[in-house]
Amino acid sequence: MRKFECNENEVKELIDRVVRRTMNMDFTWNWSCGVAYYGICKAWEVTGNQEYIDFLVKWVDEYLELGLPPMMVNACAMGHTMLTLYEATDDSKYLDLALLKAEYLRKDAIRFGSGVFQHTVSSKNDFPEQAWADTLFMAAYFLLRLGFKIDNKAYIEDALNQFYWHEEYLQDTKTNLFYHAWDNVRQDHLSAIYWGRANAWAAYTMAQAYKMLNPFMPMWMQIGGALGDQLSALVRLQSENGLWRTVLTDETSYEETSASAGIAAALTTYAHPLHQNYMAKAYEGILANIDEEGSVRNVSAGTAVMYSVDDYKVISKKRVQGWGQGLTLAYLVALLQNREVVSKI
Repeated sequence: MRKFECNENEVKELIDRVVRRTMNMDFTWNWSCGVAYYGICKAWEVTGNQEYIDFLVKWVDEYLELGLPPMMVNACAMGHTMLTLYEATDDSKYLDLALLKAEYLRKDAIRFGSGVFQHTVSSKNDFPEQAWADTLFMAAYFLLRLGFKIDNKAYIEDALNQFYWHEEYLQDTKTNLFYHAWDNVRQDHLSAIYWGRANAWAAYTMAQAYKMLNPFMPMWMQIGGALGDQLSALVRLQSENGLWRTVLTDETSYEETSASAGIAAALTTYAHPLHQNYMAKAYEGILANIDEEGSVRNVSAGTAVMYSVDDYKVISKKRVQGWGQGLTLAYLVALLQNREVVSKI
């Protein structure tokens, strides 16, 4: 086994290409934008390119003039951008917007059981007492970042409570994979599918959270154990092309780039020494799906908890999607932020 190496200059060029394509997409203030612009924010962290921040400031300020849509859990993904803009500009209005979202989550977001966020995609009670893996990125990870940024223990504890219960509800103790969702009313996982992007949301956010915690926090071991077991299962499901399928355990389902990018980013961050070959294959597979214009291809459209495996397999992967751009940027940035797997050439 050889240590995985890639060209830092190539990665930076890819980052810029994907960022510039993402800038030419028209988003609304919602989760797709939240994931896409999170990717641009991460790109700024490693490149320091002021153009990226200037673009985000202009976009956000123009949207604020129009007025923000009603609060919902999914749209709290935009809180990630607010945090980065506050860090980059020191303008307190962006921190105020992040706090507005956090207070919505704390006081008004629909919950069930032991304070678990119910997945919502609008201001309505969309999916009664359902937990989806998506919420780990849209809400839990954001709340954790903000909690550490402003040293708010209540935010940190609430975020870690979300990680605890989403793992309890969604991670299968036999396969160590994550189900797409849990229905607390039915007490089951609905169609019980191991959806690729659900596993990416879980793996990526746990990898980020694991870095933020310390060994004296009980959830450090909890998250580390869940992540380690999940990644051990995922590497054994990687395709020959270095990617993961939209239904992880069905070899007839298509390879899907956003899931692959999120999983690969988690592998890169976790950096298990015996995962080098898997990381190298993922690099080749993901790069093969970034075209000359910076569009990330073969990304599945927004996906509800479908009724059957066959329903997941026919979700379109024709369009360029914000979450595909954002998760691919998160992956490319992870390569530069975890220098032990990057060779400076």
